[in-house]
Amino acid sequence: MATDKGVPSNSRVLMLLAQLERMNGETMVRDVETARQVTAKIYHLIQTQEKSGKEVMSKGSSGMEVILASLENTRDVPTTLNILYILSELLTVGRGRRVGVFVSKGGTGILFQILIGASKELPPSEELMLQLHSLLAKVGPKDRKFGVKARLSGALNVTVNLTKQNLQNTKLLLPCLQVLRVYSTNSVNAISLGKNGVVEIMFKIVSPYSKKNTSLLKVALDALGALLKSKTNARRAVDGGHVHILLALYQDWHRNDTRHRHMLIRKGLLVCLRNITNIKLGRKAFIDADGMRILYNSSTECLPVRTLDPLVNTSSLIMRKCFPKNRLPLPTIKSAFHYQLPHIPAAGPVAQLYSQPPGGRKILQLCDRPLKKVDDVVDESDNEETDADTENDTENEEDEKDQNTANDDIETDLNKLHPKKNPGRPFEELRVYERFFLELSEDFQGYNFESSKSASTTSSFSSSSTSNRSSRPIIVPTAQALSPKHTHSLSSQEDCNPTKGQPPLPAPSAPTPAPPLTPLELDTIHLTKDQEAHIPSPDTRTTLPSLARPPSQGQMMEQDLAHVFECVSLEQEGALNSGEGERGLKQDGSPVNATRHIQSPLLLGGIATRRVGGGSGSNLGSECGSEGAEDEGGEGAILEVPDTALLLPLHDPDLYVEMVKGTHSVPQYAEVAYPDYFGHVPPTFREPLQERVYGVQRSKIFQDIERLIHPNDIVDKVVYDLDIPSCPVVEDDGESLKFNSQFESGNLRKAVQVRKYEYDLVLNSDINSNHYHQWFYFEVSGMRVGATYRFNIINAEKSNSQFNYGMQVLMYSVQEAISGKPRWVRTGTDICYYKNHFARSSIAAGGQKGKSYYTMTFSTSFSHKDDVCYFAYHYPYTYSTLKMHLSKLEAYRTPHIYLRQDVLCETLGGNSCPLLTITAMPESNSNDHICQFRNRPLIFLSARVHPGETNASWVMKGTLEFLMGSSPLAGSLRESYIFKIVPMLNPDGVVNGNHRCSLSGEDLNRQWQNPNLELHPTIYHTKSLLQYLAHIQRAPLVYCDYHGHSRKKNVFMYGCSVKETVWQSNISATSSDLQEDLGYRALPKILSQIAPAFSMGSCSFVVERSKESTARVVVWREIGVQRSYTMESTLCGCDQGKYKGLQIGTRELEEMGAQFCVALLRLKRLTGLRNHQHLLDLESDIIGPHTKVVSSSSTTYVMEEDEPSFLEAIDYSAESGEEDGEPETEHVTELPENPDHPEQLSDSETNHRE
Repeated sequence: MATDKGVPSNSRVLMLLAQLERMNGETMVRDVETARQVTAKIYHLIQTQEKSGKEVMSKGSSGMEVILASLENTRDVPTTLNILYILSELLTVGRGRRVGVFVSKGGTGILFQILIGASKELPPSEELMLQLHSLLAKVGPKDRKFGVKARLSGALNVTVNLTKQNLQNTKLLLPCLQVLRVYSTNSVNAISLGKNGVVEIMFKIVSPYSKKNTSLLKVALDALGALLKSKTNARRAVDGGHVHILLALYQDWHRNDTRHRHMLIRKGLLVCLRNITNIKLGRKAFIDADGMRILYNSSTECLPVRTLDPLVNTSSLIMRKCFPKNRLPLPTIKSAFHYQLPHIPAAGPVAQLYSQPPGGRKILQLCDRPLKKVDDVVDESDNEETDADTENDTENEEDEKDQNTANDDIETDLNKLHPKKNPGRPFEELRVYERFFLELSEDFQGYNFESSKSASTTSSFSSSSTSNRSSRPIIVPTAQALSPKHTHSLSSQEDCNPTKGQPPLPAPSAPTPAPPLTPLELDTIHLTKDQEAHIPSPDTRTTLPSLARPPSQGQMMEQDLAHVFECVSLEQEGALNSGEGERGLKQDGSPVNATRHIQSPLLLGGIATRRVGGGSGSNLGSECGSEGAEDEGGEGAILEVPDTALLLPLHDPDLYVEMVKGTHSVPQYAEVAYPDYFGHVPPTFREPLQERVYGVQRSKIFQDIERLIHPNDIVDKVVYDLDIPSCPVVEDDGESLKFNSQFESGNLRKAVQVRKYEYDLVLNSDINSNHYHQWFYFEVSGMRVGATYRFNIINAEKSNSQFNYGMQVLMYSVQEAISGKPRWVRTGTDICYYKNHFARSSIAAGGQKGKSYYTMTFSTSFSHKDDVCYFAYHYPYTYSTLKMHLSKLEAYRTPHIYLRQDVLCETLGGNSCPLLTITAMPESNSNDHICQFRNRPLIFLSARVHPGETNASWVMKGTLEFLMGSSPLAGSLRESYIFKIVPMLNPDGVVNGNHRCSLSGEDLNRQWQNPNLELHPTIYHTKSLLQYLAHIQRAPLVYCDYHGHSRKKNVFMYGCSVKETVWQSNISATSSDLQEDLGYRALPKILSQIAPAFSMGSCSFVVERSKESTARVVVWREIGVQRSYTMESTLCGCDQGKYKGLQIGTRELEEMGAQFCVALLRLKRLTGLRNHQHLLDLESDIIGPHTKVVSSSSTTYVMEEDEPSFLEAIDYSAESGEEDGEPETEHVTELPENPDHPEQLSDSETNHRE
């Protein structure tokens, strides 16, 4: 017999094994007694001496082969038993390695062979059957083909028959059940065993309740749970009435297991229920057996004991699964607002939407057939949730899809990966865009460089066009009799921004207006112009004396505006300075001391900055229609409001109102939200990411389940509904909050009071769409101080959210603003985001059935009585705010700044899309200076293509302020480049409160390949500008589209690289295919060095197929701009750098916009070098020589999103019923930082060479 060098050749056990080896064959059959003696001695040695077992199993020893050969050859039962005892001793230790050796030597098959042989003996040897099944139970979990071998050998039926015959023989029954448990993990075996009546046998074993033989019971439940994973067996259990039995058993164990010693049995019962409820029939049986109440009550009693969390989590999972699927409480999932498109696409989701019954507020009949077609959410399938989803409930379906598809989305066509510089349209068509590039032909001959302003650079952007408002004349009467010069009609406002220049491009056909909202009574609008020094206000404070101030440049402009209010007391406004130090002082968030007075209610010429309760006190509340105005026909309360212009140089409340009057919305909004009127001064205090409280999601889910258990406790009162044409606000009985979202960028469709202090909120779909629910912005009033209110947004769609990772909602208190703190603050406790029981239509879910909506829930309390508060997904930034900012920027232009505002086009909704040109004026009109002026490289920036990504506008605001600033850096930047900026690519979406689409119902950032002039005018004309530049050989040096990101932290960029795409996709490419200038990495790397919120590790330069119609890829591929980027800013906060652990605010976002400008200035130092080789060397130096390989299994693809998969993991073991508590993480491109070399980049090229 072969032995290892480390084993002595005179080892007694090895000598016995050698003797046994010589006996194999006929000798063993003939000399039965010797075989018994030898095997008995070997067993004794292994049992008493640990080293003997090691010698048999040592590497190089053939001991296992000898033992198995003897087992196969012997026909003697005592010898067979001895060998089984030997194997049992050997396989009991060794951490599974020995079992692996046993399986690899064919041991499993031999055991099955002996089992079949022994079963033919009548009666079979009980001890032999006991030992065989005990060994099979040990071996089975380690043999991947165990189930197949058992079925093919016939061992399956042997074990089943043995089990049936020994139901009272606990000693033999236990190993049989252990083996059946392993058999059942094979789905084919499970079905076969079910047919043989094993499911019924298991129910006989586990019931009725008894604490005898608990170990047997545990194994039987495990086996039963495995069997019930088969839908056939689950149906069999339901048909046998066993759901009720399982629930009764669970109740018995819950009551009697007071010391929690048998938690595994209780968990086993729940696993059986969980698997049965994977089928529709099982869910119905569970509900009929009162399972929801039973599990709810038992789980509630388990909550205080942390060790019982596995029971609570599994119970929660079962109840959530069995909670009846409901439709959203809406007449249709289409938007509440209808806008008829001038041209309907031939195919796609919009065409599909128009093929459905007409939607929106016009649908009042609830006919079953059409609605069922639109909202087909009936629970018709057994497998709406995969086993993995019900088991782990990670709630990351999109991310799981990413894992499965790996690199499927990465572009592998090399022809598409090389920029073609194909303008696509003949120059004759593009020549019309020459008018937007006057700076490239301007000779400045008529310009007096000594004067302050040039007529040739005045704005041609009329930010408050009102030609289409003739149907709604707005007269502004005042509380006191004003002279006619103080009463302006809206038609006079064109003086607010005198314009010259080329007319805008022809607008598309006029939109079809939606049915108007309940009109406000314009003749009851009150204003006050108060000139007294001290006037009582609702909070008994007095105002500051009126301050005289010399007319500043900004004031001179304001005098041309149609003033609705007159400022009572204002300090001298400082000139705008974008230097970081000065900006920091101006926006330090200190209380606003200067005030103005307005009369309550604040209704401005048909524009209400929220209707305010009249009478005594500051009863700030919402009224519906004209009712509030009629109630307040007497003397209104005088409100003291802050003059935020002192701290916000670009904000003017009166100017904002004027801008709103020129803004066109589909619902024809006639109100202004207070936060947009007052403005936002960033708070001085830090707002850290909120720590997630243990079990918060579970507790929220249990509160949801209570609705089904105790329906009488549910109020179910609709308090706000946009689908009611007459009036969206339900009558006030003092017991409910009042809601409102009928103002620019507002989004809240319906509010339902569920309990006294709990409300379900439904968001409105994007217009001409039936989904994209994420952005919200609404007003709440009528609250009680000190009460904790819970708000549930019940129709969110994304599979995960940063609300699970520290992000809070934003709240704006009008009372706080009046007291001198006009600001949005992060608020909310017990915030979580989870799948709910509202089913999504397959039409809205891309044809997928069985998808659910998600709930975003938060709780908050209110500090002030009679307050009006606003909640928003992120810091709102409306289209009218942009117009106001651009108008104010005009006032800060100096003789050294070339600023031109053009109207690029009109949108579908009739709003103007502004285009800005910013650079430095030439030093003189000499040929050299004019030549230098015209030949500056172009930088093209755009933002806000997705309306819900408001942070993009705050970043753009920081960029614009910096560019117009007086700092030396800003001056150098203007002298270095010509900036062409489209600050808002989707004005209509922003105005109407959309999250992602324009009025066409399409994502405009998926239309860049072939934009339609009628449906996508802003994209069509912006792309045309770039095509024109490409034609005249002036393609931009940098193109950057500002975006917001909902599922990642920090600020980062996406770019385009052939090399990095090829390396990620593993396609074959020649060295010539991979020749690429590394300059595309320079700008992100510079930003990572100077901008604290920027993360190089989150950047990606991979080109994906799903992104081929985005601005970034099209500008790179068709216009030939190597540095074409999407810059993504987090909606949540940062997890690195100076702002680590903090939520992001407008100050940080504006700082990011300014830092982007500084980075462009540093980039100029690189690209300005004449020696191209030096440029490459410098850029290579920036990129860094030390690199790490990027994971080849990663991708940045996420369905319908400009964002990579969700990076972070959450511990769902305590939240959503994951059994083993292991969080799932998503494998995506992430370039790790090297702590030893903080300035390094991951340079894949160096890696490739290495």
